[in-house]
Amino acid sequence: MEFGVGYFPTHDGVGPGRLARIVEDRGQDALVFAEHTHIPASRETPYGGGGDLPRKYWHTYDLFVALTAAAAATSRLRVGSGVCLVIERDPITTAKEVASVDHLSGGRIEFGAGIGWNREEMRNHGTDPRTRVALFTERLRAMQQIWTQDEATFHGDHVNFDRIWSWPKPAQHPYPPVLIGGGGASVLDRVLAYGDGWFPRWNEENLFDRISELRARADRPLQVQVISAPSDPKALEKLASAGVHRALAWLPSGPWSLIEPVLEKWERAIGELTGS
Repeated sequence: MEFGVGYFPTHDGVGPGRLARIVEDRGQDALVFAEHTHIPASRETPYGGGGDLPRKYWHTYDLFVALTAAAAATSRLRVGSGVCLVIERDPITTAKEVASVDHLSGGRIEFGAGIGWNREEMRNHGTDPRTRVALFTERLRAMQQIWTQDEATFHGDHVNFDRIWSWPKPAQHPYPPVLIGGGGASVLDRVLAYGDGWFPRWNEENLFDRISELRARADRPLQVQVISAPSDPKALEKLASAGVHRALAWLPSGPWSLIEPVLEKWERAIGELTGS
């Protein structure tokens, strides 16, 4: 099993390039960045973590700017989105950004994609929360067409374009791994339909039962990567036994003095599991 870390790359914390160099040098396999373009100042949607929404949610760099900085600062590390909010993005532009970072990094990006939870944030991007699943599906399928076709065309209820040219194509063939985030009732259907893997949280209800269900229903190999994994060797052992491809822990956003002890705790848990 591989290991990695997630991070909200805020402008007042350790920068994405510096953090990427550190975690690569310390043996991590991957670094993923969270995405929020903004947070509405007056919110109705409750924060799933309970309590007040942490300020890091509205202080992050742009996702693809941060990924470019991380990729440019490293040579081995896999970099990814954890997750990209596709329903808040133009699919043609996003396909270009993913392909560009993949091309510039030598094929090291992984595309975590999700629907998101903040309905006011969605609405500010012109997205009707009632149609967000259908919109997500069409935008992702349209991006896959752009990545794989010399002349891409897509016609749906929410996304429409005739023949377009868009280069570069991704370095990875046919495109970077698409990891579908989320834990709703229909998420496994989306993974099976057009994903390369599932990207759930550790605290997802019935996580291991749902991993087993995914394996039983799949007609092709599918990855499972688990974000927010605890720094506990017993928990990591359970993930490894379930065939999880990669476990990732969140690092706090802020100065190195805040990040270092959390990273060291994560490394100790990995060391206890692997005996290294």
